[in-house]
Amino acid sequence: MIRDIPNTTISKVSKALVEIREQGGAVALGRVLTLLIETDFAGTEEAILAANEASREHPCRIIVLAQDSGKSGKATKAKVDARLDAQIRVGGDAGASEVIVLKAYGEAASDPESLVTGLLLPDAPVVAWWPGLAPERASASSLGRIAQRRITDAAEQSDPHAYLGNLAKTYAPGDSDFAWTRLTLWRAQLAAVLDQPPFDPVLSVEVTGAVDSPSTDLLAAWLELKLKVQVTLIRTARGKAVAGIRGVKLVRKSGNIEIVRNVPDVATLIQPSQPTRDIALPRRSLRDCLIEDLRRMDSDDLFGTVITKSFGTKKAKPEITKKSK
Repeated sequence: MIRDIPNTTISKVSKALVEIREQGGAVALGRVLTLLIETDFAGTEEAILAANEASREHPCRIIVLAQDSGKSGKATKAKVDARLDAQIRVGGDAGASEVIVLKAYGEAASDPESLVTGLLLPDAPVVAWWPGLAPERASASSLGRIAQRRITDAAEQSDPHAYLGNLAKTYAPGDSDFAWTRLTLWRAQLAAVLDQPPFDPVLSVEVTGAVDSPSTDLLAAWLELKLKVQVTLIRTARGKAVAGIRGVKLVRKSGNIEIVRNVPDVATLIQPSQPTRDIALPRRSLRDCLIEDLRRMDSDDLFGTVITKSFGTKKAKPEITKKSK
């Protein structure tokens, strides 16, 4: 069920939500959190789709604050009359959640916190997610101040690598980024192969990835911190077949271990004295990343360590070389 409420107020939206519940039998019982999504009009439906799918594992109230923006992601400066249009989605149109879409125009968009405060679930954690352009300092932004967890996506920023540096300088406990979440399968696979004999120390590491992949930067930084060895970061041109991380080589005295992804979703594992085999290593969707990030309301200390220690100082980053493809 979808109800449009044009030119409205937050008070009217709240009353309409209660009416829909009473008339249609939709209830808010079992909602475990409030998910705030701040995006532009163009990114609204994609974000709602991912949030609806994630809500099947994490039932929640989804509040989408959408603002008109240009291609750069910055709000248009043309004089627009203050107006708030709302839409409420429940039932089959909202997964295991209830979705409230707020489209703010003009001065109505100047204070996002005041728009969402009256719609938050009582006594439930608040998570803020920016699927597109992220604020300069998430924890100090209007929505970030009221959220326990704040989720951004470095890959969606105009300069993903520079954004990691900014995130390191502005990091606060509770911040997280999908560039890190996309590494979960890679980190698990690397930990698994290193947990097998022979247990020779890793002497050096090579990480290869697309030139626009912040996940490649984070994987190199994580390996450098954990293994305490030199990591060479090799950037390749963005390919049509495989985006993001292309491969990792762990150099050991007993023989190198390589994980190479030349096709989407599947990587080749090469180990000394063992047959070469294919392993599932898909690029994670928005849904998968959001589901994982919503599993914890506490701070991700490992991410905080990696981002602040590897990107927050002027010390040398992993050695970078370029490779044409």
